[in-house]
Amino acid sequence: MGRGNIVVFDSGLGGISVLRELKKLMPQEHFRYFGDSALAPYGTRPTEQVRRLTLERIRQLSDADTKAVVIACNTATSAAIEELRRTYPKRIIIGIEPALKLAAERFPGGRILVMATNVTLREEKFARLMQRFSDTHEIGKVPCPGLVELIEQGCLRGPQILGLLHGYLDPWLDRRVDAVVLGCTHYPFAREAIRQVVGPEVCILDGGEGTARETRRRLLEAGLLEQTGTGSVELQNSLDSPQMLERARWLLDLKEI
Repeated sequence: MGRGNIVVFDSGLGGISVLRELKKLMPQEHFRYFGDSALAPYGTRPTEQVRRLTLERIRQLSDADTKAVVIACNTATSAAIEELRRTYPKRIIIGIEPALKLAAERFPGGRILVMATNVTLREEKFARLMQRFSDTHEIGKVPCPGLVELIEQGCLRGPQILGLLHGYLDPWLDRRVDAVVLGCTHYPFAREAIRQVVGPEVCILDGGEGTARETRRRLLEAGLLEQTGTGSVELQNSLDSPQMLERARWLLDLKEI
């Protein structure tokens, strides 16, 4: 009934935060994860280059057994999701988005910070999303250069990442912040460090769970959801080294993020 694989693509290791949610919600599915760590971070590259890289990788990863593609990268989604849907009109293509709608619904009239890469924050797709709530909420855009690179190296806590986060966030913490939206799939792995900086009262949200729910809904609607058997995960990375694959497995198996 639901035979086939689900390709999950990210610019590096960050999309594993989405893969965790997909695996939790659909344990019988077969996932093929590819992280492009050799070219990470995508968030500092020109939009056209991100679009080209994403299209090229999905072409390489997809085959006749692929029933869905999940773009587990906010930057790649912003740059390439519309082109991907035009290129593969019959395939289920899901792109992650910052959880800004969820934050706005939870905190009417609230003050919301969106942490993301430069590419995500400057793209028209995000601008449209932000415009929907800018009249009723105070929304701050917080670019985070360097954060993806630290997380790719496995640095999730400690003085180095805390120093970087204080630099991004301290200028916004002079007044109450209701929510922080993690607009890059790498950032959930730094949730504990972000929590140390913003304090216990601030709600921290990301789009991984919503992306998993939407993927399941689309597969069920198409009669492609695997509901029996044992699922599997295949991890691949453009930095095809034992250390990188070991780090990917470590992130996938973390008890909590």
